[in-house]
Amino acid sequence: MPDTQPDFKDTRFDPDLTPFHDHAKQLAGAFGYTADLDLDKKLAQLLRLRVAQVNTCSYCLILHSKAARDQKIDTAKIDNLASWWESELYTPPERAALRYCDALTDGKGRDFQGVHDEAAQHFSEKEIAEIAAIVINMNLWTRLKLAQGATPVFPE
Repeated sequence: MPDTQPDFKDTRFDPDLTPFHDHAKQLAGAFGYTADLDLDKKLAQLLRLRVAQVNTCSYCLILHSKAARDQKIDTAKIDNLASWWESELYTPPERAALRYCDALTDGKGRDFQGVHDEAAQHFSEKEIAEIAAIVINMNLWTRLKLAQGATPVFPE
C-alpha cells in the first residue's frame, strides 16, 4: 500500500488574513528545509523535526518526517529522535545541536550559556547562528500551525 500524504485543513482561521503568514514564508525560505545553509542539511532537518516533536505540531511532524526520509537520514535516527539523549545513534555534534534545540525551544534559559558553550565546541559562530535561526523559525511555524488549526486529513 503506498504511503499516502494527508492534506491539511485550517480549522480555526485562515493564516492569510494577516501579512504574518507572508513574513513566516520569508523566514521559511531562509531557514526552512529548502534553504541553502552552511550547516549540514541532515542535521538541520533533524532539528526541524525535533522542534515539531517537542511542540506536537501535526502539520510539521508530517512534513518534516517526510523531508527527513527524503534526505535519506537514517531511519533509526528519525525513529529515535524523541529520546535522542537516551541513544548512542547521534554524534557528539548532533547531540550538542539537539541539546541547543531543546533548550531554545523550552525557552526557560536554564544554563543556556553551558548549552551554547557545548555547541561552540563543534560548530562555528555562523553555524550556531543558523542552528538558532532554524529552531526559532520552526518554533514560529509550529505555533502558527497550532493556532490556525492545521489538521491532517486524508485526500478525498
